[in-house]
Amino acid sequence: MRETLFNWLGQDLTGLSCLDLFAGSGALGFEAASRGATSVMMVDHSPKVLAAMASNAEILGTAQGLKIVHSDAMTFLSSVNSRFDVLFLDPPFHHGWMDRLAPLVPGVMAADGMIYAEAENALEGIGDWRTVRHGRAGQVFYHLMRRGETDGIK
Repeated sequence: MRETLFNWLGQDLTGLSCLDLFAGSGALGFEAASRGATSVMMVDHSPKVLAAMASNAEILGTAQGLKIVHSDAMTFLSSVNSRFDVLFLDPPFHHGWMDRLAPLVPGVMAADGMIYAEAENALEGIGDWRTVRHGRAGQVFYHLMRRGETDGIK
């Protein structure tokens, strides 16, 4: 899925600001940094996960422009003043995260920003961002969303 995502986004993310919410391993954030993103903010709630991300950032040498944040998603989205060009959104499944996050996501997005979301079901969109590309791998549905556009997912 990661290869598909970066084929959708493009190989060069130079000048873009990215938010990896529910970052987990940080794989998407690290990949964005390696493709030239100007800033990458990786957010997770688990201290253990954050320590692993910090260690990986040091090993990979991608610390420039990279910020690792200890916060839960709702608090972070409610308090951050930044706008992002790309949002990577991969919350734990079957906990209603997409419905809870939907009102807050538009407040952190640049007007022409893109959202990549993984979910347990197909998504039409989040706020004004509509699914323009999508796929499925096993039980994971993955989506690329742009503001005001659609590919007709129902």
